[in-house]
Amino acid sequence: MMFTSARTPVRALAVLSAVLALAACSRQPAPAEPVRSVKVVTVGAQALSGESVYAGELRAQVESRLGFRVAGKLTQRLVDAGQRVSAGQALATLDPQDYQLSAQAAQAQLLAAQTQRDVAQADYKRYENLRAQGFISDAELERREAALKSADAALVQARSQSQAQANQLGYARLQASASGVVTALEAEVGQVLSAGQPVLRVAHDGPRDAVFAVPEQTLSRWRVGQTLQAQLAGQSQPVSGRVREIGASADPVTRTFTVKLALPGSERWPLGTTVNVQAPKDAGQAVSAITLPTTALRQDGQNTAVWVLDESTMTVRSQTVTLGPVQAQQVVVASGLQPGQKVVVAGVHVLSPGQKVSLYGQPAAAQ
Repeated sequence: MMFTSARTPVRALAVLSAVLALAACSRQPAPAEPVRSVKVVTVGAQALSGESVYAGELRAQVESRLGFRVAGKLTQRLVDAGQRVSAGQALATLDPQDYQLSAQAAQAQLLAAQTQRDVAQADYKRYENLRAQGFISDAELERREAALKSADAALVQARSQSQAQANQLGYARLQASASGVVTALEAEVGQVLSAGQPVLRVAHDGPRDAVFAVPEQTLSRWRVGQTLQAQLAGQSQPVSGRVREIGASADPVTRTFTVKLALPGSERWPLGTTVNVQAPKDAGQAVSAITLPTTALRQDGQNTAVWVLDESTMTVRSQTVTLGPVQAQQVVVASGLQPGQKVVVAGVHVLSPGQKVSLYGQPAAAQ
């Protein structure tokens, strides 16, 4: 009995130590997320001036995706992206071994057909002389004439097949159809290509287009043949261009239409140059739209979004928007917002959905 009571304090001390150790190892509560200070604006419909500017890029009016007319393994690519090429210049080659063998076989068939035709012609002439002397009948001579015609037809067929196989061998060498600049490479050496598969893209020398996208709600203002002003990056003077083409259908993702503005005398300007195009003025009544500063925009996956303030809880939520044209530092919001909503215009990249915020210049609410 004395032994048992002597161990009791020791057990109590061990239990107490374990409890203290567990209390020390327990997870501390996470610190509260700080309240961010943001600037907001109350959005509303405003009259647009009709002086919209669309940003685009300079592209060649003709850009070809070149590929081999036959299938095979790509063994050489003789040019790189950005390199200038001239008409007829070799760009790439396929493995020609199979086409060389086919061309040789076709040439041998042509020689055999030529020989058979020569034999048939000699026989016909000999039998023609025999018929003149009365040694053979007309029917026999007609048979020799038919054999000669058959040999002639076989010769024509063999000659055509030989030419076709020679063409196939020539198609294993890709050549530039016009002078220009290689803008992209779409196949690598060692790749097995099918007939017609693009190998590279070449922008042809010649006139250039300013290519840009316009939203569907402003499409009625654009007409083929319109004369517009364009400002190229690095150029002090604007240039006049003519609307050459308007996309027949909207892009399925952005819901915008592609417009091409032909710029005369633009051959000397490098491809890809930024071009700002002055949009045509609306001939009807003034258009009202919601505008935001570009600082309010952020990328949310494949979409453009803004932060909208909920004044009842002083938290923010993400709202996807569709954009229209840009005017100076303002961008038109085509859809996604309603007048009266408050949108964050500064500090958008440090916020998260549901985060508490305070208005810039005002003290934060006590937590």
